[in-house]
Amino acid sequence: MYNIGVDIGGTDTKIGLVDLNGNIIDKLVLKTDTISGFDKVINDIKNTVDNLINKNDLSISDIETIGFGVPSFISKNGRVTCVNLGWIDIEFVPKINNIFKGVKTYAENDATVAAVAEYRFGSMKNHNDVALMITLGTGVGGGIIINGKPFTGANNMASEIGHIVIGENYYDCNCKTNGCFETFCSATAIIKYAQKLINEGRDSIISNNINSLEDITAKMVFDAYREGDKVSKEVILRFKKYLAIGIGSLINTLDPSIIAIGGGVSKADDIILDGLCDMVRKNVLYKEHDFGEITIATLGNDAGIIGAAFLGEGRI
Repeated sequence: MYNIGVDIGGTDTKIGLVDLNGNIIDKLVLKTDTISGFDKVINDIKNTVDNLINKNDLSISDIETIGFGVPSFISKNGRVTCVNLGWIDIEFVPKINNIFKGVKTYAENDATVAAVAEYRFGSMKNHNDVALMITLGTGVGGGIIINGKPFTGANNMASEIGHIVIGENYYDCNCKTNGCFETFCSATAIIKYAQKLINEGRDSIISNNINSLEDITAKMVFDAYREGDKVSKEVILRFKKYLAIGIGSLINTLDPSIIAIGGGVSKADDIILDGLCDMVRKNVLYKEHDFGEITIATLGNDAGIIGAAFLGEGRI
């Protein structure tokens, strides 16, 4: 038997055939059609799932579960609103249940899905009390595993870590709140602050590699930091300051045994982890006592597929 994991993103949707040991046997990638609407995206996924099954000489009876990671909150009745995909109050779960008849289907927020993968097969394996994952990408996401199960709260709205308010910022979050975690610690936040400093007339080697401020990427900022660039140093130290504040607050609330940092920004792990524990310690309540391990997630871009494939009850 096999599971299928579907990782829906704003640009691409990745679909993988996964064995019961968490190995991706095969995967296909399709462009997420954000223009044509929800039905087109789901039909594209259905066709790709069929192609994946046929390509591997299998039938639908060989598939135990199909899981979906969605970049959105999923309500208790299975409805989804995802502005980035143009989905407004879509009956997501009823629709996939109807399309994939005969197979158990599951869906969760994409950061929760990544946490499931890291708990089952990656950096958070064997942490059986509270395990926390923070994803640093375009935004900041989070997944919480408690006693081996994803924690989603009474109304499926838990683990929106990116919208914990941790300070006052110079711009508002997309959620219309000021000071959200993701406005300090996402790739977007890094880029925006670098743009702000350079636009204010600060000299930076980043300026030598771009045509306009819109060309700046988070990777450029980390690379310039390694070269001793003063602007980049200010940007990254600010990012780490607020990352430590956010992690400290989460430790005070959840006391996890491990905090795994994933997402595209985590590729700069040498810079992120350097001195981070000492910075976090300044923001925890019990400063003289140990707190959970802080590490980098290990499954990378495959976490979404693997976690989605293991959303079924009892699979973790």
